[in-house]
Amino acid sequence: HSLRYVYTATSGMPDFPEFVTVGLVNGEPISYYDSIIRRETPRQDWMKEAVDPDYWNRNTQTSIGDEQTFKANIDVAKQRFNQTGGVHVYQNMYGCEWDDEAGVTEGFDQYGYDGEDFLAFDLKTLKCIAPTPQSLITKLKWDNNMAQIQQDKHYLTQTCIEWLKKYLDYGKSTLIRTVPPSVSLLQKTPSSPVTCHATGFYPSGVMVSWQKDGQDHHEDVEYGETLQNDDGTFQKSSHLTVTPEEWKNNKYQCVVQVTGVKEDFIKVLTESEIKTNWGNTNIGFVPANTSDVGSNSSHNTVPKE
Repeated sequence: HSLRYVYTATSGMPDFPEFVTVGLVNGEPISYYDSIIRRETPRQDWMKEAVDPDYWNRNTQTSIGDEQTFKANIDVAKQRFNQTGGVHVYQNMYGCEWDDEAGVTEGFDQYGYDGEDFLAFDLKTLKCIAPTPQSLITKLKWDNNMAQIQQDKHYLTQTCIEWLKKYLDYGKSTLIRTVPPSVSLLQKTPSSPVTCHATGFYPSGVMVSWQKDGQDHHEDVEYGETLQNDDGTFQKSSHLTVTPEEWKNNKYQCVVQVTGVKEDFIKVLTESEIKTNWGNTNIGFVPANTSDVGSNSSHNTVPKE
């Protein structure tokens, strides 16, 4: 399970809010704020009913303060990179993950600028990682602020986990559910890779792999990313590139393993199992498919509840 907040500040994009925050539990949006509406709003019905009446006012004030910090920080970042005009994006993603089966927790706090890593807080060493010369100034400043480091550590390892568990309880009918996947074998042409496509599953923890004659098979296999569907479920694909002669003479099968489901979902690779958009079947193919950056601004935004 995960709770994460994504903050995005932009410059040079007149038709887009200069500052946006989104809160997500298990990848599902639960809250939203931007610099146009200037109000923290729920994104799930259960969030409207579960939290106390002042929750949205408190988090609105937090976001208003964060908005000012991020607007200042994107200006500092532009100075660091010797930029004046153009489109620029500064992002922060922080939060925590909790494995309720293993009892393991993790926290993260990462910053990016114009699509590249800018800074990250290492929870194990309690130090910042600065991948660019422009972020080194920030690293040196943050590493010396022990009070802020301890505050960040407490939030990421305790407060965040406590809120994650609360949200999971509030929205358990939606968040703590298991939806099995629909699994298909797809192929564009007789010589194309065979795609094992799993879709409609929830939560997102799914492995899509191949076996040859009962053994795990990684050669000639390309793994796709997990993508979210419009209804909140997920899809994932894995592509096997072998000749028809090869898979006809050996037993290849796709194995889909879903978090929370004991049984695996298996599709044996045979001609009758493959859905194609060639020949008689004529089925459409589904493709596989940073707060303070400078010494003149504050270190951290105030974490959301």
